[in-house]
Amino acid sequence: MPVTRPRRKVALEIDPHHRGPPHSDGSGGSSHEQGDPLRHPDLEHVARRLRGQYDEVLEAEQYAAFAASRRLRSLRDRLLEAEDRGELTIASCSDGQLYRGVVEAVGTDHFVLIEDGRTRFVSISHVVGMEFA
Repeated sequence: MPVTRPRRKVALEIDPHHRGPPHSDGSGGSSHEQGDPLRHPDLEHVARRLRGQYDEVLEAEQYAAFAASRRLRSLRDRLLEAEDRGELTIASCSDGQLYRGVVEAVGTDHFVLIEDGRTRFVSISHVVGMEFA
């Protein structure tokens, strides 16, 4: 037969006139009812430190995601971005020519530049370098 400990009864003395910690909005409600339990005066220091750490971690994670996306994105991805933004693009190709214009369309193996009403199809495989303005 297992041995069990007898439970102790604890009597709490509650002051019926105590309204809890003061609140900045004067509502007198608990901080939990207001939505942020970290607004309690005893926890403000801890909350500030945790928020600071959260901001640092968030910034580091956003930078890591940005760096990873730059490492993984292809020239085609960047051309699609230029098309969406309507950026002026200068493409340097293997034939030594510079092609300039706004990216009108991007295919799987080519892109289309438009300048002064002229349309130019450029093969992505012939691009040596690109500038975006």
